[in-house]
Formats: sequence, C-alpha cells, structure tokens
Amino acid sequence: MATFKVGTAAAEPGTRADGVIPVTRRPGGEPLTIPVVVVHGTGDGPTLWIDGAIHGDEPEGPLSIQKLLAELDPRQLRGTVVAIPVVNVAAFEAQQRGNPFDGFTYDMNRIYPGRPDGYPTERVAWAHYEAMIDTADLLIAVHSGGAHSYLAQAQFYNGTDAGLELAKAMGPGWDLILKPLGSKGSPPAAMAERGKPAITVELGGLCSTLPNDFHRNGTVLKDAFLNVMRHYGMIDGEAQYADAWHLGVQRTVLAGVGGFFVPEEGVQYRTPITGGTRIARILDLYGNVLKEIVAPCDGQIFGMRTLPAVYQGDWACFFGEIHETIGR
Repeated sequence: MATFKVGTAAAEPGTRADGVIPVTRRPGGEPLTIPVVVVHGTGDGPTLWIDGAIHGDEPEGPLSIQKLLAELDPRQLRGTVVAIPVVNVAAFEAQQRGNPFDGFTYDMNRIYPGRPDGYPTERVAWAHYEAMIDTADLLIAVHSGGAHSYLAQAQFYNGTDAGLELAKAMGPGWDLILKPLGSKGSPPAAMAERGKPAITVELGGLCSTLPNDFHRNGTVLKDAFLNVMRHYGMIDGEAQYADAWHLGVQRTVLAGVGGFFVPEEGVQYRTPITGGTRIARILDLYGNVLKEIVAPCDGQIFGMRTLPAVYQGDWACFFGEIHETIGR
C-alpha cells in the first residue's frame, strides 16, 4: 500500500498522520488552514471521511472525532479514515455558526463547495472540497443544534441508494432517516453529484455541553462511526442495526410571531405525536399567549429551539414527517 496524503498529512500504512489543508492567510499574517488527521490502515478498504464543525457552534463533531481517534489502531484498520475535527476554524474560534468577519457567505453549509477566488468562507469550502471529493468514498458530516436548538438523533442521507445504506449503518438509535434538504450547498450534496454516499447526522446543541451530556453525545456519535466501519469491513466485529427505520422529510416549524418561546412541559423528542398537538407557546412579556405552535402533521419532534427570545420567522421546531417505516 502507498502513502496516503491529504494536505500536509501523509500517513504510511499502519500509521496516523496529523496535518492541515492550506487555505489562505489571516489579516495578521498567520496561515488559515483546516486541521486534518489521516489514519491509514494496512489492508484494502474504503476511505471514510468525517467532518466536524462546518458550523462553528457545533462542538459535538470535534469531540466525537477525538474520541474515535483515541480508539483507532491503524494496524488493525482496513482502508483509511480522514477526520476533519473542525472544517470552519474561524467560526469555531468565534463560537458562531459562521465566520463573523464574512457576512456575504456566512453559512458554509449553504454555499459549499464555494469558489477558489471567492469570499473567505467560500475559499475555505473550496479547499475542503478539493481535498475531499476525489479522496472520500464515504462521508459523515456531524451537526447539532448549535447555539439555537437541541437536536436528537436524526440523519439526512444525500439521496443516493448508497447514502441510505450508510445511514442504516449508523446502528441502533439512528432510525430516523430524512431526505436531503437540498441538492446543492453542502458536502453531502457535492458527494451526491459524484454518486457517492454521504449523510448528515444531528445530535446535541450548546445547551447540552455540561460534562455528562457532552460526553454522552460524543460517545454516541463515536460508537456510530465504529458501527459504520464494521458494516463496511474496515474493522473487525459485527455491526448492529436498528430494528426498523423511519423514512421521511423534515418539516421546519417557524415562529409565527415574536416573543417569549416556552415549550410545553412533557413534550418528548423522537416520540410519535399527532398532528395538531401543542408543542410550544409564544407569550408576550406579560404572560399573554400570542401564538400556539403545534405539530404540523403526525410524526416526531427531533429538534427544538432552546433560546427563549424568538423573532417572527425564527426556527421553533424541527419535525420529522414519516412517510414509510421499513424493517431489516
């Protein structure tokens, strides 16, 4: 087997190499780069690419990747794992969804793959795309609710049959699989254009970064990555699967008015709920009800706003409308 190189990280068979994907220079002269870790196995297998923190306020990706890397033995690996703990470093440093110094292309997960001669965020996206698109066989993009929401275990596959297989390989607990939100603008969409499988996985939010919850979410993600690797024969062991998968689409419920967002006590994530059931209320500051937020149809809540102040049109609830349930 040959040396496997991504950016400046060059790993011999059976080794790990850390490096960066160069992008540009910061205003102060320091280089702007994307950190990359290559774990190169000793046998033939696919290249699994895992992205963390394309949104800078979503730390579950970096944590779960570090947990995975702590367990991986490249000498026992077939194929290669390429891990990007933080795609959007400037956003991560600012602890924001996007780079606050780039108001034109703030959200990297909407303008991907960017442009080599574009705005700063577009240039970072392009550098990532150039490194990934011909290298990756499988892509897992890790997301969460960030600063605004909490999201329970859910995933979006990129519309390919192989992408649906990859989603099923995440294992027990990852049984809500939704269709892609769009055909452009994200790394999974770019993979779909090449006919390659990719998924976006959602778990967590800044509201759940107290020690126990943060580590639990990181471990749940790490265990799912290992299950994917077992499914594709990259490591030894038998993969585990959900008993059934719920396939559908996301219905984003927006706030109809501005005010004080108060979720209903007892509302549960990832539990069947009937259309019309009250999910939350929006109050004025005197306690008067301005608007009730209800389930848009039968389905499951998988995400809920965690910021109490809400503007009209803000995210309120992420809802899974189930179209089909299939068993193994």
